[in-house]
Amino acid sequence: MKSQKKTTKSSLRCWFVILLFLVCVFSLSSRAVYLQLLEGESLRERGDDIAIRVVDVSAHRGAIVDRNGEQLAVSTPVDSIWAEPRKLLKEKDLQILASLLGRSEKEFRKFLSVRIKRDFVWLKRHAHQNLVKEIKRMDLKGVSTQSEYKRYYPAAEVAAHVIGVTNVDDEGQEGIELAYNKALRGKSGKKRVLKDRLGRIVRDVENVKSSVPGLELKLSIDKRIQFLAYRELAHAVKNHQAIGGTLVMLDVKTGEVIAMVGQPSFNPNNRSWLKNTARNRSITDVFEPGSTMKVFTIAAGLESGIFSPQTEIDTSPGVFKVGKYTISDHHDFGQIDVTTVITKSSNIGATKIALALKPKVFYDFLSKFEFGQTTGSVFPGERTGSLRSFDTWTERNIASLSYGYGLEVTSLKLAHVYSIIANNGIKLPISFIKTDNIGEGERVIDEKIAKQIRDMLETVVSSKGTARKAAVKGYRVIGKTGTAKKTDPKGGYSDDRYRSLFVGIVPASNPRFVTVVTIDEPNKDLGHFGGAVAAPVFARVMESTLRILNIPPDNLNNFNKPIIASNKEHKVFQGYK
Repeated sequence: MKSQKKTTKSSLRCWFVILLFLVCVFSLSSRAVYLQLLEGESLRERGDDIAIRVVDVSAHRGAIVDRNGEQLAVSTPVDSIWAEPRKLLKEKDLQILASLLGRSEKEFRKFLSVRIKRDFVWLKRHAHQNLVKEIKRMDLKGVSTQSEYKRYYPAAEVAAHVIGVTNVDDEGQEGIELAYNKALRGKSGKKRVLKDRLGRIVRDVENVKSSVPGLELKLSIDKRIQFLAYRELAHAVKNHQAIGGTLVMLDVKTGEVIAMVGQPSFNPNNRSWLKNTARNRSITDVFEPGSTMKVFTIAAGLESGIFSPQTEIDTSPGVFKVGKYTISDHHDFGQIDVTTVITKSSNIGATKIALALKPKVFYDFLSKFEFGQTTGSVFPGERTGSLRSFDTWTERNIASLSYGYGLEVTSLKLAHVYSIIANNGIKLPISFIKTDNIGEGERVIDEKIAKQIRDMLETVVSSKGTARKAAVKGYRVIGKTGTAKKTDPKGGYSDDRYRSLFVGIVPASNPRFVTVVTIDEPNKDLGHFGGAVAAPVFARVMESTLRILNIPPDNLNNFNKPIIASNKEHKVFQGYK
């Protein structure tokens, strides 16, 4: 009997355990079904409210500074606003948020609705701090902020064409920002974070991958001189009612770009700037160099051995026929030597020198200066210019080429080829980055010829030359004027549209800087010759530059003499602040 009772009790216990297990399984299954089917959406939202996420860590874009360490481009931390459309559409204050973002409620709801399946949508990139504070105060579900970096340009319009801009994602789009984008942008990192229901980071959990900041870039540009150049160029363009202009200054000894400015300019801190003002005209715009080309025509004549600085050329009676084409000078200069051809900028003299050379000899000489090619700079969008092959030349083509028509250059290219003359015939590579290690360079022409050309060019800035207004007190100046007619859209050349040019080198005794000034379409009634329009800009910029950099004077005799550039234009400049 006892054994039977024990068996019955054991059996009851077993069934009780089984029944209890089945009840638990049923309860858990029912709960799981209930949670899955009836509260699945709610639970998913709660799971999203507090969760561990892997987020990107923005890399700090490297700063761009001038040769003295002055900031030209820096990155500052900003907040951007983003949202989860599915959650945000449930908020009652959607109208207020839309208003803060400058949208209508209807438009904003449509914007969110078409993106309902996304977990991340930008509402405002690089938002103003007041907007960020207001949205945080509203404490909206599904709206959060993310830290990013925004580029700021302290020099604004002054250095805009050189520095360029980045887009909203901090990627370089123009200028140095684009050319060195890979080095500047660095590498983004990743980290695990704990976020609350509003998407805010509660705490960092783990650093998955460290971000690598971008490199600092030290340019060859001198911010002080850049400002001077910008101010004087803007003054000249405005004063002569021109449509634009450029100024490029190179260090003859290093090939560094010390200043490069253009008009019109733009403010890179304001993204409403126009596309056509963003291009760097010193790099992208090609033009016929006019009389500034005569330097290379005469240099070719000197190298041929046919001509010397004292060789006499008859330019009478001030006109010269090449086939059906008539070439003229401003005056009948009569019998003049080669030096005076430069001094007076004689078209006839330059033509007769070019025609005395074999076409291939002339072409090969110009090719040594790499006309028709870029300077080899890293600057994005640099144009090549043009130089036609000699086997297509006619006598008329040769004549035109001798005084700067029939080929094209950029302002940077013109500065580069003149720097070869200034540097005793040696070509150095162009550099936008400050450099301490200067290579030997490449010899293009004999040092003797470069010296002869410089001696002749110094007469251009004398009282007998075409660039008297380029004189700089206390210094000997080398230079060449140019006044080139622009092509007419209907064909041929315009009679009232010009480009005024001046190329200058200082100090003459030991050349240090070469500067090219171009003024595009100055008002003809206000004067359009290079010596009257572009040369004074050179004089004012270089006078301050040489003083700032403590370059010793090499012409103490003219310290007490009035400088011709100090007339009407200089008086206007004194009042320009």
